[in-house]
Amino acid sequence: MKRMSWFNVTSLTLGFAFLYLPMIILVIYSFNASKLVTVWAGFSTRWYGELVQNDAFLDAAWVTIKVAVMSSTLATVLGTMAAYVLVRGGRFLGRTLFSGMIYAPLVMPEVITGLSLLLLFIGIGLDRGVLTIVLAHTTFSMCYVSVVVSSRLVTFDRSLEEAALDLGCSGWDAFRLVTLPIIAPAVISGWLLAFTLSLDDLVIASFTSGPSATTLPIKIFSAVRLGVSPEINALSTIMIAIVTVGVITASLVTKRNAVRAEADTRAAERAQA
Repeated sequence: MKRMSWFNVTSLTLGFAFLYLPMIILVIYSFNASKLVTVWAGFSTRWYGELVQNDAFLDAAWVTIKVAVMSSTLATVLGTMAAYVLVRGGRFLGRTLFSGMIYAPLVMPEVITGLSLLLLFIGIGLDRGVLTIVLAHTTFSMCYVSVVVSSRLVTFDRSLEEAALDLGCSGWDAFRLVTLPIIAPAVISGWLLAFTLSLDDLVIASFTSGPSATTLPIKIFSAVRLGVSPEINALSTIMIAIVTVGVITASLVTKRNAVRAEADTRAAERAQA
């Protein structure tokens, strides 16, 4: 096994320190007893208790989770349908325009997307709130789901679908019983990606949100402009913990599915032999 050079080790160390050292400092100072976030005054969980009693942050967190779940689910359904049409639809009239409209949000600045959606909602007379944020997040996250699912459909063995059709399945049954279970990891990955994008979005939500619906990133950004408080450190630590648990869980599930798929493949090869 080739050993890493000192340059590679140093580069990796500096890179990881640049990425994760600020998060570690934030987590440490979330347990600071002092109101000053830059002065350590002892260990305390006081700010977590005050965070639980902060109705403004709790309401914003609930709106954010609700928007993320609804928008990621809708984006996953629409993105999967779009990916299936692009990969399996062949050449049809308007394919170039359709694919361009699907992938446009990937390269479109979020400010332009948010402003365009704001003008659209004003033009049709739709009051800004949870619904407008959900529609906006679905619009820009659907393209990411489509890319992830398309990459899986391209490598999909269509002979499995053809076998199901030969055995009497309809097109919908073949997709539901054969195609969808096989591409399920890509669909789940697309949902998680859309959920993360919605959870993290600030720019588009700031254009499409209203007084009755404020997401957590907007609330944190507004609070930080007046100065960083220990409650924000505590809230950020909780979000980091949730994301960490989610990533570890997804990695374990993916690894388990890979091991199970490999075992099933070996069993099938032995049965054929």
